[in-house]
Amino acid sequence: MAEHPAYPVGLRLTGRRVVVLGGGQVAQRRLPALIAAGGSIVLISPEVTPSVEAMADAGEITWERRRYAEGDLTDAWYALIATGDGEANARASAEAERHRVWCVRSDDADQATAWTPATGHSEGVTVAVLTTDVKGRDPRHTAAIRDAVVEGLRDGTLVARHHRTRTPGVALVGGGPGDPDLITVRGRRLLAEADVVIADRLGPRDLLAELPPHVEVIDAAKIPYGRFMAQEAINHALIEHARQGKAVVRLKGGDPYVFGRGMEELHALAEAGIACTVVPGISSSISVPGAAGIPVTHRGVAHEFTVVSGHVAPDDERSLVDWPSLAKLTGTLVVLMGVDKIGRIAETLVAHGRSPETPVALVQEGTTAAQRRVDATLATVGETVRAEGVKPPAVIVIGEVVNVGLPAARAPQPAQPS
Repeated sequence: MAEHPAYPVGLRLTGRRVVVLGGGQVAQRRLPALIAAGGSIVLISPEVTPSVEAMADAGEITWERRRYAEGDLTDAWYALIATGDGEANARASAEAERHRVWCVRSDDADQATAWTPATGHSEGVTVAVLTTDVKGRDPRHTAAIRDAVVEGLRDGTLVARHHRTRTPGVALVGGGPGDPDLITVRGRRLLAEADVVIADRLGPRDLLAELPPHVEVIDAAKIPYGRFMAQEAINHALIEHARQGKAVVRLKGGDPYVFGRGMEELHALAEAGIACTVVPGISSSISVPGAAGIPVTHRGVAHEFTVVSGHVAPDDERSLVDWPSLAKLTGTLVVLMGVDKIGRIAETLVAHGRSPETPVALVQEGTTAAQRRVDATLATVGETVRAEGVKPPAVIVIGEVVNVGLPAARAPQPAQPS
């Protein structure tokens, strides 16, 4: 009989009996998707991997601790045969054929009545890839195609622009610490679908160059204030563009809720009745020290880290930071927006008990091609900043973790913009 390509179809397994024979790595890989599909899953195997056992303990599957026996596929709609016993696999496959149960075999695809495609998911879309060359099936090839399509959907390089369902509104997107590759895949996809992007200067600027020509890019720092304060002007711009039926992305550096005023913007949008999506971002408080070879925690050195804003000096009446208490901590202190105040911050910490020899590292333009690290101590950091010409944006790390990390010369280098 001539070979023909497989017919692709989506199985709706909710509440239907699915039988899995074998509890090894193949079952472990396939079970999550079967569980997500809602199948009533019976797994038959004398032994299983710890991960499969955890699924059984959680009640996601029913595990029968024995070998396959004739009749196990009765009333099944779908079967996965993946035991290490070739003879048992053949008998189970024959039973599936008699009962007209679609059956996947991990050991002999030619004897199976169904094949598992290479699958991936992106925002409500399932991508499934099967080869049409029956004799030349190459799982690596189909997986590579799957990965390329899913990556394109996730990062926005593959978008059905004329057929997408546009929902006007605003997305507050955390762009990460600066390297364009460190934005989340969801954030990148929303950027690709935007009509308007209102960007902070600390956002990943290289991503803006990738936007299509029709996208309006607005520098938040240059929005005319008029009778508005700066933040009110940004809120007003978000609301007005959304009311025009546009998809608006508010692109922020780091995470929208870490000193990013994201909640202020969310409140303003909610009061105006504007739908808003919040996309978390990688915070510079952790990622920038990591890029410079500094762990914010380390076993036996620091069991906690504290992130604090340094935009207001310790002796300023507007400060909400309890600097004397911070000085008594033994863990890591990460200061954001504190370059011009670091001298007074260091003096305050020392005055309240922190050793003047405490190591300090300043990481300027972290994760970008311009990244540089300058080391000092609490006693010397004020003068060091002036002598080295350290400029914002820079993340300041205070604590012994500065010395347990890799030296600057050996630290992992940030990815170069493509």
